[in-house]
Amino acid sequence: MPKVALYNVSGSQVGEIELADAVFGIEPNAHVLNEAVLLQRASQRQGTHKVKGRSEVRGGGRKPWKQKGTGRARQGSIRSPQWKGGGIVFGPTPRSYGFKLPRKVRRLAIKSALSSKVVASEIIVLDQLQLNAPKTKEFATILNNLKVDRKALIVAANYDDNVALSSRNIPGVKFVSADVINVLDVLVYDKLIITKDAVQKVEEVLG
Repeated sequence: MPKVALYNVSGSQVGEIELADAVFGIEPNAHVLNEAVLLQRASQRQGTHKVKGRSEVRGGGRKPWKQKGTGRARQGSIRSPQWKGGGIVFGPTPRSYGFKLPRKVRRLAIKSALSSKVVASEIIVLDQLQLNAPKTKEFATILNNLKVDRKALIVAANYDDNVALSSRNIPGVKFVSADVINVLDVLVYDKLIITKDAVQKVEEVLG
């Protein structure tokens, strides 16, 4: 089992914690991570693009000239695609870009993402994270104590309004609860700061 240091909000090491091999100690699977990131980014696309086809553009109700005898190519409507102002052929229409991955693949992806943070020594485990009131300055002090000067993902066992309000105005910092942790967030943020209770909760779900 991988062991990492356990810190308090003052930045002092108060012990060590063993992480479950099945969640934090596997060999990261790069292909599965790529698939999971593609899934999340595809699902975030709105897919509201739209152009008008031949049946939707205005005009073109009558045949522009008779079928034969004019010497010109036969035409049925001035709103055919080859005409200026005509409909668009095979243009984009509203659609969903989302796709599905098997449950086992999704679980392997989040395990790979968490394990990659352990391998890169980019995980910080806190004994607890509680604030009595929303104080951005106080939360910034905690990050400074932990020597975090890059983008950081903060994960707690449960959603805490005080922590969320204190962290949301700090650039590059995101706070989530353990039940909504995802692959994209873990990989995008340089540091993963997770509480001991959140580690146990994640291990219970994924172990």
